[in-house]
Amino acid sequence: MELETRELLRVFVGEHARFGHRPLYEEIVREARLQGMAGATALKGVLSFGHDLAIHTSKLMELAQDLPMVVELVDDLEKIDRFIPVLEQMVHDSASRVMITREVVRSGIIE
Repeated sequence: MELETRELLRVFVGEHARFGHRPLYEEIVREARLQGMAGATALKGVLSFGHDLAIHTSKLMELAQDLPMVVELVDDLEKIDRFIPVLEQMVHDSASRVMITREVVRSGIIE
């Protein structure tokens, strides 16, 4: 199998962040599909803290609020570059706060 150099974009967002009437993480995945991205996956975190230092966990019902969601997108550098302004506009329109990370990865598909 040959691995290709790609980019991984991670978007960290609270599960309660909304874009219109839908969760922002769902809309990010939908928009990535519309933009022709190679793929996107939304993952739910079970424990986190962020800029406010509040612990978010799925262990206790009273603390199980706004758990972290991570959307991962892998594609070519150019497609990631084109997607980031779209993502920024979505976040701005949702009045949410997200964190993104970006890194070079090597990927391939095994069939």
